[in-house]
Amino acid sequence: MALKKSQRSLRAWTKQKWRTPSGKKSSETGEVYAPEAKIKKLKSTPSANKKKREATAKGKQHAQHGLHRKTKKKKKTA
Repeated sequence: MALKKSQRSLRAWTKQKWRTPSGKKSSETGEVYAPEAKIKKLKSTPSANKKKREATAKGKQHAQHGLHRKTKKKKKTA
C-alpha cells in the first residue's frame, strides 16, 4: 500500500539529522534546532538564535525564526 503525501513527508522529516549549529544542546546554548542540511545552507544563524533566545526567555517553547519555512521554487519561464 502506498503512503499518503503527509506520511511520506513525515518519513523524510524523521530521516533528517537534526542539530544545533554548534552541535551542543539547544537548552544549554539557546540556539535553534534545525536539520543539518538547512544549517549548512545558511550563511549565518545569529538572527534565528536571537529570536530563539528571546522566545525562551519569555517562556515559550517555540520561536518564529523562519528557518523551517518551505522555500518557494522558482517557476521556469519559457
